[in-house]
Amino acid sequence: MSADMATGAAADRPASHENQPTEQVQTAPLLAAAAGEAPSRPPVWFMRQAGRSLPEYRKLREGMPMLEACFNPEMVCEITLQPVRRHDVDAAILFSDIVVPLVAAGVGVEIVPGTGPVVAEPIRTAEQVAALPTVTAEQLRPIARAIGLLRNELGATPLIGFAGAPFTLASYLIEGGPSRHHERTKALMHSDKPTWHALLDKLAGITREFLRMQVASGVHAVQLFDSWAGALSERDYRELVLPHSTAVLGSLGDAGVPRIHFGVGTSELLPAMWEAGADVVGVDWRVPLDEAVRRLSVAGAERPVVQGNLDPALLLADFSVVEAEVRRIHAEGRAAAGHIFNLGHGVLPETDPDVLTRVVELVHSLEP
Repeated sequence: MSADMATGAAADRPASHENQPTEQVQTAPLLAAAAGEAPSRPPVWFMRQAGRSLPEYRKLREGMPMLEACFNPEMVCEITLQPVRRHDVDAAILFSDIVVPLVAAGVGVEIVPGTGPVVAEPIRTAEQVAALPTVTAEQLRPIARAIGLLRNELGATPLIGFAGAPFTLASYLIEGGPSRHHERTKALMHSDKPTWHALLDKLAGITREFLRMQVASGVHAVQLFDSWAGALSERDYRELVLPHSTAVLGSLGDAGVPRIHFGVGTSELLPAMWEAGADVVGVDWRVPLDEAVRRLSVAGAERPVVQGNLDPALLLADFSVVEAEVRRIHAEGRAAAGHIFNLGHGVLPETDPDVLTRVVELVHSLEP
């Protein structure tokens, strides 16, 4: 299908229809579990299920930079579909990157192989924050086209959209790239709180626009990744981050799609992340799911729904180890009103795709 045809596919569907799942999708296991209802089978998908672990992905991406691929609707569609075909997962997640809306807006960001996002001019002053551009629907049109293509291909399989949370985006912009200690970020957030809040307010606006575009284009759920929030204390998170994540997730409260909120190393932040407006709380491998449910319940969640949380490193172990862990996590997840099986973070590049397929088969064989 040509890019022009992709444009037509996205444009021809009325906007009022984009959000309405087909009857088959409405009863999909993932959406049932996200709503705290009984699914027909335990749902499972994997963060970074589309990507470097798949030989078909590496072949398709050969010679094409990551961000160029993210703005190519046909390539986004094909890459998103690859793990659905191969693994029979219960959801597709849009192939993209958390810096895509920044790049679309005109911020100078490059994804450097082996490093990650690198920012041409780090943002550390009030003047730079004021000059940070916003993003428009027109700038995001290639991603909307990709979602239109995917809606035509996925049938009964739900499509998950996603975005990076304001704190994680801010860390990349301030540090200039990935950081182990987030020292410049923490220095700014404590020494110049007005500039910090102005930056996160702008980033929350960009993230809202990105997610609302995805919902309007037809995704069935969204996930907000706060990859680096685990570097913060609960006090700092609540004062300096939570209001901005709440602004993002709260803006989707009437969108009619489940909102998943995930971070790495955020065991102590789970109640606060739920308070931001999450329908589903993603849990990494550092805390058992039944303990995560207990913490959420104490915080006031009457029927918590969780996602997770197999350690992705264990996928490289003997399958007997993997099987035991899958069964343990499934059992612990039964403490929740709903459980979506996933990893505690993304699929590692060294992972054997056949192991992922076997995990899906095992999860599907367990009692809902």
